[in-house]
Amino acid sequence: MTITIYDVAREAKVSMATVSRVVNGNPNVKSATRDRVNEVIQRLNYRPNAVARGLASKKTTTVGVIIPDISNIYYSELARGLEDVAKMYKYQTIISNSDNDPVKEHEIFNNLLSKQVDGIIFLGGTLSGETLKLIESAPVPVVVSGTNDVNETLPAVNIDYYKASSEITERLVKQGLRRFAFVGGGYSAKALKDVQAGMKAVLKANDLTLSDHAIYIGDEQYRDGEKAFSHLKEQKPEAILCISDEQAIGIVHAAQDAGLQVPEDLQIISFNNTRLVQMVRPKLSSVMQPLYDIGAVGMRLLTKYMNDENIEEKNVVLPYKIDYRGTTR
Repeated sequence: MTITIYDVAREAKVSMATVSRVVNGNPNVKSATRDRVNEVIQRLNYRPNAVARGLASKKTTTVGVIIPDISNIYYSELARGLEDVAKMYKYQTIISNSDNDPVKEHEIFNNLLSKQVDGIIFLGGTLSGETLKLIESAPVPVVVSGTNDVNETLPAVNIDYYKASSEITERLVKQGLRRFAFVGGGYSAKALKDVQAGMKAVLKANDLTLSDHAIYIGDEQYRDGEKAFSHLKEQKPEAILCISDEQAIGIVHAAQDAGLQVPEDLQIISFNNTRLVQMVRPKLSSVMQPLYDIGAVGMRLLTKYMNDENIEEKNVVLPYKIDYRGTTR
């Protein structure tokens, strides 16, 4: 039998309002009364009904989290930062995996709204036109971390992908490299656009180009990296910038299997800097994104919107560092 607040009040011989004040930590309850109510709560194993409390307060202290690929270590590290800040501000999270499928994303979004969440955060992902329309009409705040729409209209937390890719390309061009390739994924159209734009700007300034044949867009997974190398090898690239660590490691192994030396014949650098970069030989050069902080700051930004706090900057750009390891010279 479900124990209700009425049962606790009757057993403790107090009003339901008093039980509610004890449960919610209201200090305006006598110490003896608080102890008696807590004793009854423990004895009856009472669990407050979060839905009922949310209906009464119009807040459920619950946040919906939409992740494009929950198996990808990049998104799990973003989620760690988000979860820690959510816990700090006493929010519960409902995490859903969309497989970066617009139809599934649409269903998840509406399902989260039906659960009366106080806000929604997207961790990465390419936001479809339909999803953007849903966000615009949503009755709760929505923040994105590790992604954004190409017009940057949403509150978001990212690094400066354009600047990072420009720095990398400039360094490689100064080494005398002339043939470049780019490998991307389907989880952040904004990042893909900015990385390619940064590369192309530097190459153009040096009378070089990034041809369409030297661009491969896949799904950010290891096997996809192997496919990318097979697609690009006829272009004989001297350097490949890769959006995903998993893809980059697939490229390293495929290149080695083809008899190439990394980094002597082919230099490879990625943009995730998950712990996978330390697990491949040679160790993977990567843009060191503050993944934990991207998730954490995204959640903090969402709490500000949910609690009507002052927002100084809705598009937060966090610092990055480029760590040149064994896959670059």
